[in-house]
Amino acid sequence: MTAPPSPAAPERFDYIVVGAGSAGCVLANRLSADPRNRVLLLEAGGRDNWIWFHIPVGYLFAIGNPRADWCYRTEPEPGLNGRALAYPRGRTLGGSSAINAMIYMRGQAGDYDHWRQLGLPGWGWDDVLPIFRSHEDHWLGATTHHGAGGEWRVEFPRLSWLLLDTVRRAAQEDGIAPVADFNTGDNEGSSYFQVNQKRGLRWSAARGFLKPVMGRPNLKVETGCLVSRVLIEDGRAVGVEWRQDGALRRARAEAEVVLAAGAINSPTLLQRSGIGPAAELAAHGIPVVLDRPGVGANLQDHLQLRLIYRIAGLPTLNERYRSLFGRAKMGLDFALFRRGPLTMAPSQLGIFTRSRPEIVRADLEFHVQPLSLPKFGEPLHPFPAFTMSVCHLRPSSRGRVGLRDADPASAPVIAPNYLATEEDRRVAADAIRVARRIVARPALAPYRPEEMLPGPEVGDDEAALARAAGDIGTTIFHPVGTAKMGLASDPTAVVDARLRLFGIDRLRVADASVMPTIVSGNTNSPTIMIAEKAARMILEDQP
Repeated sequence: MTAPPSPAAPERFDYIVVGAGSAGCVLANRLSADPRNRVLLLEAGGRDNWIWFHIPVGYLFAIGNPRADWCYRTEPEPGLNGRALAYPRGRTLGGSSAINAMIYMRGQAGDYDHWRQLGLPGWGWDDVLPIFRSHEDHWLGATTHHGAGGEWRVEFPRLSWLLLDTVRRAAQEDGIAPVADFNTGDNEGSSYFQVNQKRGLRWSAARGFLKPVMGRPNLKVETGCLVSRVLIEDGRAVGVEWRQDGALRRARAEAEVVLAAGAINSPTLLQRSGIGPAAELAAHGIPVVLDRPGVGANLQDHLQLRLIYRIAGLPTLNERYRSLFGRAKMGLDFALFRRGPLTMAPSQLGIFTRSRPEIVRADLEFHVQPLSLPKFGEPLHPFPAFTMSVCHLRPSSRGRVGLRDADPASAPVIAPNYLATEEDRRVAADAIRVARRIVARPALAPYRPEEMLPGPEVGDDEAALARAAGDIGTTIFHPVGTAKMGLASDPTAVVDARLRLFGIDRLRVADASVMPTIVSGNTNSPTIMIAEKAARMILEDQP
């Protein structure tokens, strides 16, 4: 029998970054800024040279396509009445920032102050706001809350809808005030979402942070690299091993290995490297390097409940898309002016509010869209309608991510454990009630909104609404927390406040997986902030 080929002699670098998504692009940029640092960036996907990575509406074609998406699925979820969900994760340069909703959102000051209160110095709102500002290029220029001249472009959306303005008035009639900006530390209110676009095109982390520096001689970017494990010797990370073009390859890291593969792939890479819950690793035949039960635990995500309302007398994208003339006009608007529906983020209007008056800060986020469809990937409805998706911003349910087997090519086990707590089921019921209350306000009455999903047959009692939430709930693609920051005394923590792995030297995690608790909003820009802060700490700790 022929022996498997041995890996070629490893190249040597100072830093190896695994994952060229939102975090990895930032890390590669910052760590290679000093020409003395040799940096290797490894990405499992390919180049972002497909047109649908750049036209904003291209997410419709990218999600679910293996060219752009890992195409993961969850396990059947008890809280979703036994349903399994598609679980998109970006697989290309730019990662999920190449296929996501492009919404620029930081969350609430209270999210970060809570991290600091958990014993994590340097992670309070006053600490992270300057980091957000440092890499921002906001269309209004530099202000108290925003930065200018950075790599992360933020613009106002290049379209508006009378329907969305009407929903916003209805929300105001319900006591939810219009606000100009969700990113000042308190996002309660209603506004159009700010977006990561530049002149009508998607602005991914690859376009902002990686492409401008790919010519640096001390930065090497490799695509098509499925990393199988971190190489660990004498309690220290010394490199990584991956498969590329059918060959097994290795590289050595003289300074550090940094995992930036995301909240699903970073913990599973740690597990394949022998770092994680010992019993689970042993069950897959993986030698245990470090028994760390928190690796893959603490999974949090925002579960969205999609309410759909049929209306009359207000234009929506449904009928415009169904019209040949409407589609032609959309194409011309984009080709000539870089505006119109082809520049649309998946959601345009945001509403942040409280599920109950006694809640201290907003715990619900609505994504309102002038369109509707039976489910993602299917055609739009043939009649005018709009969608009010709502998610609980700070769920108490916790799930997990684990290995299906030891094969790096196998999809992981993803069990978000949605609606597992009484609190989450109560908030889900309240969220549907809030949506119904807004839609019933006078501003929308002339357009005769008719609830299609979950439907008028679903009553207002707690049990019926919680059951409906299980029927219609789906991920809004915000997994975090699976390699959480914490104190050394916390057995479920994976990294410390400087993102260093407990028990293994020269190994850090710097992506959404380190969040101890999920932020109150979309998670992409907070992930970029984490990577920016991580790069600073790595360089500060450089010998």
